[in-house]
Amino acid sequence: MALSQYPSWGFDPFLELRRMQSDMNRLFTGYSAAAARDFPPINIWLGENSVVVTAELPGVKRDDVNIGLQDEVLTLEGSRQPQLREQDVKWHRRERAYGNFTRTIQLPFRVDPEKVQARYSNGVLEIELERIEADRPKKIQIRAA
Repeated sequence: MALSQYPSWGFDPFLELRRMQSDMNRLFTGYSAAAARDFPPINIWLGENSVVVTAELPGVKRDDVNIGLQDEVLTLEGSRQPQLREQDVKWHRRERAYGNFTRTIQLPFRVDPEKVQARYSNGVLEIELERIEADRPKKIQIRAA
């Protein structure tokens, strides 16, 4: 058994190679496709009659973010500009992605577009979306026989 020489805690001899490949991809493309797909990072809280979506947008101005809603799909679009640096600076590490981003979120139910509220503070966007009244769960009272 060739793998028996590695500890049982799951040593992966190719892990460092994958990390190096990811670093090289980031170097040549600005940032990886995975980083672009996962920006901005989001959290979603589900209530009985609403859903709250938060997105972390450090370095993005409020006017550089657009929110779209169509049916049960919420779309965040925008742009994050890099900070200007001197021309002859050599990067030691560069992990933050810059440029245009789009994040599409499938909502768990239909929402009322007239009751959407969005707030932006300290680089965090919070969007509260209320469920359509007709789609809200109905409580059925049981009558005595």
